[in-house]
Amino acid sequence: MRFLDCIEINPTIKLEKGKEYPFVEMANVDIYAREPKIVEMKKYSSGVKFQKGDTIVSRIEPCLQNGKGFYAKNINEGFGSTEFLVFRPKNEKTDNDFLYYLLLTDNIRKNMIGSMTGATGRQRVNNDIFNSLDLSLPEIEIQKRIAGMLSAYDDLIENNHKQIKLLEEAAMRLYKEWFINLRFPGYETTKIVDGVPEGWNKCNLGFYAKVKSGYAFKSSWWKQNGVPVIKIKDIQDNTVNLSQLDCVDMGNAKKAKDFSVVAGDLLIAMTGATTGKIAIVPIVDDMLVNQRVGKFFLGENPIEKLPFLYCTLQEANSYNWALNFANGSAQPNISPTQIESLEILFSDYFIGLYNEKMRPSFESIIKLRRLVEKLKQARNTMLPKLISREIEV
Repeated sequence: MRFLDCIEINPTIKLEKGKEYPFVEMANVDIYAREPKIVEMKKYSSGVKFQKGDTIVSRIEPCLQNGKGFYAKNINEGFGSTEFLVFRPKNEKTDNDFLYYLLLTDNIRKNMIGSMTGATGRQRVNNDIFNSLDLSLPEIEIQKRIAGMLSAYDDLIENNHKQIKLLEEAAMRLYKEWFINLRFPGYETTKIVDGVPEGWNKCNLGFYAKVKSGYAFKSSWWKQNGVPVIKIKDIQDNTVNLSQLDCVDMGNAKKAKDFSVVAGDLLIAMTGATTGKIAIVPIVDDMLVNQRVGKFFLGENPIEKLPFLYCTLQEANSYNWALNFANGSAQPNISPTQIESLEILFSDYFIGLYNEKMRPSFESIIKLRRLVEKLKQARNTMLPKLISREIEV
């Protein structure tokens, strides 16, 4: 059957102008995540409208290629960026949950990407592509079973994300208490002059951790298999998106041995739209860092220094802070020197104590992120096999 015989695109929804509704902007949509990470309340004036049960997919590059979209599972009525497309079953022969997973498949995505037109860097899906798309849908009960199996993975992924959020929030609370509010152990009897406790001093971040831009790999070196390399595009939402890493062979990898990373290393984007975004490396496999991705050099066991550095950059809002250096630039950039210039309050004793207290939390964060990646890989492996009925349910 034809795609448009069973699925509506941008169906009509009436929202009252000036009234507050849930709002989702593109920046708050994760990569291949079922639900948006942040839903705001905002007065409706314009935008793409959706309701509970709809699937929302980005229509613009590179967001579509990166997998940005979500399922309005827990939003009754809302709106979002005009750069979204909204999909809804036309009748009861198509299950809402199944449709969400169907729209993640390569068959649909590649056709959407192939239809894109417009200026390079801002190309958008041509909706005419849906006139020619054919679908072969299983019976509704099979659709529900397939969606149920895939949803089980997403349920686990979302639960792990909630645990990560709680651990990070606890780490930030203690960080702010000690290093922002200066209510560290023994503060009652410590003299503070001009915001600096006795025995502490002001210094630059570079005193605590050096940062260098990654290795300049040649474009001719890229391969589908080999040693994975982390690029700017892979730094997303405080972690590394491992689903689309490019690789180099072992010979070229050896040339970049100084830019290998281990679990617990911290990276920062140094150019483009994600300038200032940070990411914790979640896995222990051999990986390298490409140019314009900054690596903080924290020693052989980075987890020992990670908690203070991570929370310092989070508190400084490294994304906005980094953009301040790039005001007026068409392409935002930040240098290692600029990153290292961030002023911090330094106490070797209390930073060491904080890192010691928070180390178990960050070890758990890394393990949970690693588990999330494994669950994503398992889900992504199962998805095309279930949708195509290669695996019967």
